[in-house]
Amino acid sequence: MAEVIFYEKPGCVGNARQKARLRGSGHRLEVRSLIAEEWTAARLRPFFGTRPVAQWFNAASPRMKSSEVVPDRLDPEAALALMVADPLLIRRPLMQVGEQCEAGFDEAPIADWIGLAPAEVAVTDACPRIPDGTAC
Repeated sequence: MAEVIFYEKPGCVGNARQKARLRGSGHRLEVRSLIAEEWTAARLRPFFGTRPVAQWFNAASPRMKSSEVVPDRLDPEAALALMVADPLLIRRPLMQVGEQCEAGFDEAPIADWIGLAPAEVAVTDACPRIPDGTAC
């Protein structure tokens, strides 16, 4: 069992499913609003590890969908500055256990990291409300 700090977009159906999956696996959650949190680039950066910059972003955010923000054209510093200014751009959830941080909800890496009980239906960071399955 892990103590997980879970940063969500309040009211997000996908985040609700993810929280239920973690709790069903025996983890305790400290839920925080990703939107209300006062982020800095230095505080946000550890959540993305070695992932390419494009994988740091929430593909379903309005600014991504309109192509106003194009992650492939951004260096890490510019990407972090945009996300600090507009947290809806951040891929979620953000999760922290101890000093380790992760972004997104990919079951296999989460199972390896903190453990997940077997489930009949996989939970991802794709939004169940968006037909193309992108994250919301």
